[in-house]
Amino acid sequence: MSGKEFFVNRYEKLGWKFVDATPRQAIRMNLTNAKGKNLKERLRKVGVSLEKIPFLESGYWVSESQVSVGATTEYLLGLYSIQEAAAQIPATLFADLKGKKVLDACAAPGGKTVQLADLMGNSGLIVALDVDRKRLAALANHLERCHISNTIVYQLDARQASKLKIKFDRILVDAPCSGNFAADKNWFKRRTIADVERNAQLQREILAEAATCLSYEGEIVYSTCSLEPEENEVNMDWAVKHLHLQIEEINCPGQEGLTNVFGKKLDGSVAKCRRIWPGETQGFFVCKLKRVGKR
Repeated sequence: MSGKEFFVNRYEKLGWKFVDATPRQAIRMNLTNAKGKNLKERLRKVGVSLEKIPFLESGYWVSESQVSVGATTEYLLGLYSIQEAAAQIPATLFADLKGKKVLDACAAPGGKTVQLADLMGNSGLIVALDVDRKRLAALANHLERCHISNTIVYQLDARQASKLKIKFDRILVDAPCSGNFAADKNWFKRRTIADVERNAQLQREILAEAATCLSYEGEIVYSTCSLEPEENEVNMDWAVKHLHLQIEEINCPGQEGLTNVFGKKLDGSVAKCRRIWPGETQGFFVCKLKRVGKR
């Protein structure tokens, strides 16, 4: 089962009427590096106009640009990162990061890793994993450009994270997912429901491993850029029921997580998750989980 009509019909059943969307380009200031540098004025002088994103502390829409924002001196100096607006949300949801041990389970190409390090002020420790060696090269380059000094990079499948023998205070699972049409104009031609189901299973395996690596009173933030409930709310319902995790309240844009998916009733706490349908940003889903008792 695939095709635009199939997926659009699914979205309508989930309560969203399809509209085509082209997300606005966004950047995120790396505050550790940009402090005192008057970045907005410097970019204005080279023809880049910024507009504050209201739901992000360090995020800006690129409202006008006479040059590539990936080719400015300021970018090369690591004063900012090019990062989609919704993708900037997950790292901000942790209660506290400074001095903590953090696992970025699916880290490449590194935008969220750099953001975590920035929020940590380069303190503590980040262990950044990815299974793809080529993607790890992009991650390493991103970390070097942004002067990140608290991060160790490993080529390791997140489903084997327990091999590190570390209990982490904070774990980011920005899970491999099916993506969505707003970020890929050929999405409807390429995706099938079989892809969604396969990704959902992989995500559960990563989540289960993350839960074994989580310290007492630790936090997991789970996110995808998928619109499909199997990869989002249904997985969170599964995590609550099988991984001794509870869903926490979060403060971010989007609608409440779905608690009824095609007639299947989910745990009521799934409503605390946030689902962002495509518009100015790409489609996105995010949820914060915390351990219930000791394991």
